[in-house]
Order: sequence, then C-alpha cells, then structure tokens
Amino acid sequence: MASVGYSIIAVLAGLGTPIFVVMSLFAMLAFHMADIEISAVAIEIYRMAQAPTLLTIPLFTFAGYLLAESKSPQRLLKLAEAILGWLPGGVAIVSLCVCAFFTAFTGASGVTIIALGGLIYPMLKKERYSEDFSLGLITTSGSLGLLFPPSLPIILYGIVAKVDINELFLAGIIPGVLLVVILAGWSAFNGRKSGESIRIPFSFSNALSAVKGARYELPLPFIVLGGIYGGFITVTEAAAITALYALLMVCFLYRDVNVTKDLPKIVKDSMTLVGAILLILACALGLTNYLVDEEVPMKILAYMKELIQNKWMFLLCLNVFLLIVGSLMDIFSAIIVVVPLILPIAQQFDVHPIHLAIIFLTNLEIGYITPPVGINLFISSFRFEKSVLSVYKASAPFLLLLLGALMLITYIPWLSLAWV
Repeated sequence: MASVGYSIIAVLAGLGTPIFVVMSLFAMLAFHMADIEISAVAIEIYRMAQAPTLLTIPLFTFAGYLLAESKSPQRLLKLAEAILGWLPGGVAIVSLCVCAFFTAFTGASGVTIIALGGLIYPMLKKERYSEDFSLGLITTSGSLGLLFPPSLPIILYGIVAKVDINELFLAGIIPGVLLVVILAGWSAFNGRKSGESIRIPFSFSNALSAVKGARYELPLPFIVLGGIYGGFITVTEAAAITALYALLMVCFLYRDVNVTKDLPKIVKDSMTLVGAILLILACALGLTNYLVDEEVPMKILAYMKELIQNKWMFLLCLNVFLLIVGSLMDIFSAIIVVVPLILPIAQQFDVHPIHLAIIFLTNLEIGYITPPVGINLFISSFRFEKSVLSVYKASAPFLLLLLGALMLITYIPWLSLAWV
C-alpha cells in the first residue's frame, strides 16, 4: 500500500505537480502509514503562523516590488555611476552594486534581472564590454545580494532554523561584500583588457545632482540596519516601516506609481510570491517534522561518520550537496526542506549555526547560476533572447570566481562570525 502511494506521488512530481502539493501528499501518507493523525500537518502550519518574524516576509517583499516597479533603479544607477564610475571597470561595478541592493529587497525571484537587465545590458555594451561579459554579469547579479539584509532567504532561514535573524543579518555583510569585491575585481580586469578606458570622470556637481535625485532612496539602508542595530526597532517593525516608507516614496514623493492603476498589480505580484513561499513553508513543515521524528538526520549522520572523519571534509561534501540542491530547487523550498535535515548533522561536526547559515545561503546563491538548471540562466535566456548554452558560457567565469569565494567563506569562519 505504502509503496503504491509513494509511487503515485513520484509520478505526480515527474508530471510537474507543484512542489507544495507533492510535499503535502508525502507528509500525509507518511503520517498515515505511521499511525499518526494527519492533523499533525495542520498543527505545524498553526505553529508557523505564530512566528512573529513571519510578517517580515510579505512586508519586505512588497517594499522590494515597489522599488523595482518605480524609477528607483534608474535613480540608483545614476547615483552609483556618479560616485563609482571613475573606477576601472566602473560601469560594471555600478551594475553589481545596484543589482545587489535590489536583490536584497526582492530576493532571488528574477525581479532584478527583469527590472534592471534592460537598463544595464545596453549600458555595458555601450561602454564596450563584450557581450559574454555583459550577459554573465547580469545573470550573476540576479542573486548577488542574498546575503545582505533584509534578504528574504535570510529571514526564512532564521524562521526554519530558529536562529536569531538580527545575527544572520550581521553575519552576511562581510561574506556578501567579499562576493561583490571579487566580481568587481574581475570587472576592473575586463575593463583594462579591452584596451579602452571604461570610466566616467568624477564630477562633484554630477554626484551632488545624483544624490539629490535619489534623496529618498538613500535612507532605506539606515532604516533597516540603523533601526535594528541601534536598538530602536525590531526586525518586524523595520519591515513595516520600510514597506510604508517605500509606499509613500514611490506613490506620493516621486509619484512613479499610480495608486489606482499601478499599485493593485504590484500588490498582486508581490503577494503571489509571498503566497508561494508560505504554501511551500506550510506544506514542508509537516514533511520535515515527520523526517525528524523518524530520526532521518541521525541515520544520515551515522552513515556519514563512516565515510567522513573530520569537520573540513564534511564542509566540502556539504558544499557539493548544496550546489546540486541550489541548481535543482528554488531557494525557498531548499531552505525549508534541507535545513532541518542538515542542522543536527552540522552540530555533530561542530559547525557554528551562524556559519552554517552563511555557507548554506552562499551555496544556494551560486546555485542560481549553476548548470544545468540554475534558474537565473533561464531567466536571462528568456529576457535577452539568447540560447541557454550561450548563457552557460557567459556565466562560467563568474561561477568559478564565486566558487573560489565560497571556499574562503567555508574555511574561514571569521568572515561569517566577526560581528556576531
């Protein structure tokens, strides 16, 4: 009976049934076969709903979509260009910084590539960057800001792993900056290699004009980080203030978004993403609870201890596993399903939970550009009307650089724990 049920679920998964349906069916069948009331799944959903930090997900998502649908990308590009454009490879560095900012607010949902790609791609081509470099940079930048607050994956990881979200926000800053700096160095190298001086001379008047133009966007990081770490507001309150501020900014101060025509669509699109996240979270909690009750993590640990003798080998194997997971699953599903399984195993190998979180999120960030099915590869292919194979080729140098950064983050715990 059980084997037939699991086979049917496997067939449904193969036919493209939504992952939350597959996980729900698996959890209910597993509980039924274990003679446990399937109401245990509903209980997990109720428990999740009581988490106070859950409110941050819709609020920060709404704020991110408001920014993406307004003219904030143009204003921030102009600001970054005026301040950083004089650097070697300045235009590419500008693109990295602005994309990281938007990904931090919208999550790796493809919004960054869709919203900014049309602005950045022609700008890079105009500055004589190669087509492969331009395409690879935009594809990579679509998930570059995941380690920066108020990233949705960080919040979701904190909820699932029961780790302090404030500490996760701090822990991600240095590794996140490391990723940007490494890619910025590659951009500067490509700027010199072209034989052209791809720079925009610094002008105080231009910088002042750009600052004035983006005057309402500039307080956003201070609202989130300054408010939380100054002890003035909680993460949930910061999310509410950010959402309200973004709404007032784009609808009434800049008037980029029409309240009656544009706002309903933005609400619909942002809450569609939130609904998908919460559906996956609710359905996966029942499944992971069953796996924990059946001591699946402990059985995996016992098996791994026969093959792996030390912490460093475990981290290497963990990276390989997570890169595969990140290239096959969306980041929200991966966090919900995989985190409860690896947490107890990592504890046995004495991996700090905050360090583990940053390793996990970095891997999944890189997974977005990892062949064969990294989601950013397909979004870029669709957005720029290029073959997937050409996007693979364009992204390969960036993938190798990020893998090198991943090794540093993995084997130098200080990068994640310096401010914790």
